[in-house]
Amino acid sequence: MSSKNDVRLGLFIVIAGVVILLGKLGVFGFLGRTLWPFAIIIVGLLLHLLFFGKRARAYVLIPGGALVVYGLLFAICNFWGFDLLSYLWPVFLLGIAVGVYEYHMFESPKPEGVLLIALFLGVVSLVLLFFTLLHTGAIYVLAVLLIALGIWFISGKGRSRGNKWNRGW
Repeated sequence: MSSKNDVRLGLFIVIAGVVILLGKLGVFGFLGRTLWPFAIIIVGLLLHLLFFGKRARAYVLIPGGALVVYGLLFAICNFWGFDLLSYLWPVFLLGIAVGVYEYHMFESPKPEGVLLIALFLGVVSLVLLFFTLLHTGAIYVLAVLLIALGIWFISGKGRSRGNKWNRGW
């Protein structure tokens, strides 16, 4: 055997040993548990690339947009805990809305009624998300923001200077 082949074989054996060692130390398990939502995002982005690379029609943007939104949702839940899904479940509707909206934006000719469906799903999703977040600490943030906005208007900062109708109130 030549020295070139010895080096290749030695390098292969070292790499195999490192992979086995990292596997036994749990590195690959950690990466798999941590980074799996990005696999969903990548699939969604690949669907977008198929469309923008002119290899597929615009309907692939519906699952593509939904998968990107779902991947982001799962990444957030993977980081902060899946108990968040009890509050963030309306994002599943939002994912469909995003995909349908992208389809409407890029399909030619524009399909009838698709924009209305996307907007309806988006608004329903955001309203449901708002109400589910009201059961969390977000209600306190909303209360503080409303108090600050009220004080801002009371102090006169909300009035425009040039408008004579706002003076004296």
